[in-house]
Amino acid sequence: MQQAAAGELRPVYLVLGGETLLVERVVKALKAATDTGGLGGFNEDRFIAGEANVDSVIGAACTMPMMASRRLVVVGHLERWDAKSAGQGDHPLDRLADYAADPPPTTVMILTASKLNGSRRLVKQAKKEDFVVRCEALDRRELPGFVQRTARDKGHALEPGVADNLAELLGPDLAPVADALERLSLYVGPGGTISEEAVSAVVTRVRQETVWQLVDALAARDLGGALAAMHDAYDPRDRGLPMLGAVAWRVRQLLKFHTARRQGKSSKDAAKIAGVAPFKAGELERTRERLSTQALEDWLMLLGEADLALKGSKRSGDAVLATMMVDMCRPRAGRPRPRSGG
Repeated sequence: MQQAAAGELRPVYLVLGGETLLVERVVKALKAATDTGGLGGFNEDRFIAGEANVDSVIGAACTMPMMASRRLVVVGHLERWDAKSAGQGDHPLDRLADYAADPPPTTVMILTASKLNGSRRLVKQAKKEDFVVRCEALDRRELPGFVQRTARDKGHALEPGVADNLAELLGPDLAPVADALERLSLYVGPGGTISEEAVSAVVTRVRQETVWQLVDALAARDLGGALAAMHDAYDPRDRGLPMLGAVAWRVRQLLKFHTARRQGKSSKDAAKIAGVAPFKAGELERTRERLSTQALEDWLMLLGEADLALKGSKRSGDAVLATMMVDMCRPRAGRPRPRSGG
């Protein structure tokens, strides 16, 4: 994208990875940098591997541009050709490798795929000649940084903990995160700070006070109070997934607070490390006295199982969440051992 902004275009790009938002941004940047003139419709061709044949792709790429300096050819879903069996010289990806070895200077070709066999000649050639672009999904630990950078680019500061909250609620795919940040930007206005309250209003529709009430009730083994708080926050339209994400975020904050306190940090410093406002340090301390680190780790396992069930089970969302809360309120000795993988 930096090369595209500087006008330093290569004749071929192989864009690999499953993170669709990054792929779309790369293709958009390269398209904007490719001068196809006023007759863009005559100088741009898009193909889907498998629906079009490789001869049509290469034929379009070798066609001279009309009243412009370059043509743009985009070929998507190359992985469909990756599984195709053919003679070595006849394979579509080998044909593209031959094209990339001596491409016409008047065409920019963009080839995209979620994944390709690394032994393919095209992939080896792209690595060697440095025209491969990686658009892999971000690691969970990298998501808050993506949130912060995107918010900063839009002119917004973030309250402590908000970046991690959005990563927890909406990750790992970047498209929902970017969409939420766009809506938050409009909500807080130019230069506004994105706060927990804004996230509650725009993204989760769950008030943070309700989440704290729910977690406090669970910590006190108050099943009735926890179910009442869930009833107030539950929205059948989203099966409770945003609420579950908000609770998981709070539990992770409590774990960070526990860890910082064990390391000798003061309550206020531990709250800052956990991404919680220092004035809530007293509440965190009271919760810490009722919950062990092991209990919080068990809770994360139960939250993970509930997440899988909400996304893949036919049970109603409120039933899944109620079952999870029953397990969370049980004493450890009487609680079913959490099962990774659901």
